[in-house]
Amino acid sequence: MAKTPKSPVVDRELIQELTRLLDETGLTEIEIEQDGQRVRVARSAAPVATAPAPMPLAALPPTPVAELAVASFDPAKHPGVVISPMVGTAYAAPEPGAKPFIDVGSRVKVGDTLLIVEAMKTMNQIPAPRAGTVIQILFEDGQPVEFGEPLVIIE
Repeated sequence: MAKTPKSPVVDRELIQELTRLLDETGLTEIEIEQDGQRVRVARSAAPVATAPAPMPLAALPPTPVAELAVASFDPAKHPGVVISPMVGTAYAAPEPGAKPFIDVGSRVKVGDTLLIVEAMKTMNQIPAPRAGTVIQILFEDGQPVEFGEPLVIIE
């Protein structure tokens, strides 16, 4: 009697954990290998974050309280912030001397490349999670960035 090959056991808990990790980090793909088994979880498109448009500061009457709010602005709290999904080196252009992917005032669509983060000798394109106008660029070309660090603000 011939032995039937064992079908691979799917570790649903591992897949769910990797999926949660994708959601938390904003990555589009993650792959791990353990004990000779390889698991890859990928998302076809970056999730689209929707948030109400903030009221422009110019519409507020000029008061000391409004000036204090502008001075203590935390970019990480802005609804249009794009954060770094990994530790690495941020690059504004596809190669040295090339035109940057974005400038302040650039109009972007969902999925447009905003910058590249190099991690472990891999160039990772960081896509725009929403459409809008780039109002702030918070990283310097060629400088290290940390996981969760605000990189760009899109309104």
